[in-house]
Amino acid sequence: MRAIWKGAVSFGLVSIAVKLYSATEEKDIRFHQVHRADGGRIRYKRTCQVCGEEVSYDDIAKGYDIGGGEMVILTDEDFADLPLSTSHAIDVLEFVPAEQVDPILYNKAYFLEPEGTATKPYLLLRDALTDSERVAIVKVALRQREQLATLRVREGVLLLNTMLWPDEIRKPDFGFLDEDLKIRPPELAMATSLIDSMAGDFQPDEFNDDYRAALQEVIDAKVEGREVVQPEEVEEAPAAAVDLMAALKASVERAKAARGEAPAGGGAEPTPISSARSAQKKAAEKKATKAPAKKAPAKKTAEKKTTAKKAQPAKKTAEKKATKTAKKTTPRKSA
Repeated sequence: MRAIWKGAVSFGLVSIAVKLYSATEEKDIRFHQVHRADGGRIRYKRTCQVCGEEVSYDDIAKGYDIGGGEMVILTDEDFADLPLSTSHAIDVLEFVPAEQVDPILYNKAYFLEPEGTATKPYLLLRDALTDSERVAIVKVALRQREQLATLRVREGVLLLNTMLWPDEIRKPDFGFLDEDLKIRPPELAMATSLIDSMAGDFQPDEFNDDYRAALQEVIDAKVEGREVVQPEEVEEAPAAAVDLMAALKASVERAKAARGEAPAGGGAEPTPISSARSAQKKAAEKKATKAPAKKAPAKKTAEKKTTAKKAQPAKKTAEKKATKTAKKTTPRKSA
């Protein structure tokens, strides 16, 4: 990984020199726009809509539209004069319980690595955050913009999550929120039952980007000059439920069937996630039972040999006993 920023975490009077790394990366398959006839790349020229001339990067500035066709032009010097007190620091403002931070505020994630002799204070802050079960609310300036962020611990590393400002979160304004629509208790109970029947522990590794895998298969087939294998049919979204209770009941039975429980109303189709988990479980069981099965004949042969060895001494002992008994019971001849 390559550091994208260097600075320091300001923790009271303690300063911790750190490097910043992007913690995530998108795995989307990217394409270029090309000419269909010959595959040539499509290029775009930066031209001025006033004079029509092509403009180089050195002559490009930032403009703010104030309406009425007027534009305020800002240069690099204008941005350099802005009072960004946190331009090279991550300033800790306060420590709060993690559950108080709404996940909708989170934006991007970055790993922090201690630099130079900052390892000990870095570990001190990490362990203190872990023990207190809190996250640090901080301010940081990245790419000429001051941002609110959190510092928390993930897998032994400090993780910086930049956040949106509160006024950047939109308010939901939908008509149904003003409707006086009542949910009946039986419907709520059935919906809760459905949630319970589909409850589980989140295992991220169980989920895959099927679309990306299918698209990669199409690309590989094109490269190798072979026929593209059509992906399996994607299950269509169910139609809107006419009878809500009937749909809920059917969903509960389907979830139970996916878990291997006997449904009250007969068999039902498992959910895609449950099917994947079931397939993984069966594959693991099959793999586990395969190896011992091959060794079974050898084991049986060894048992037969052991039994035969044990049987031989027992047979001899029995013969000796029979001989002795015969001698004792044989009548003596009279003189």
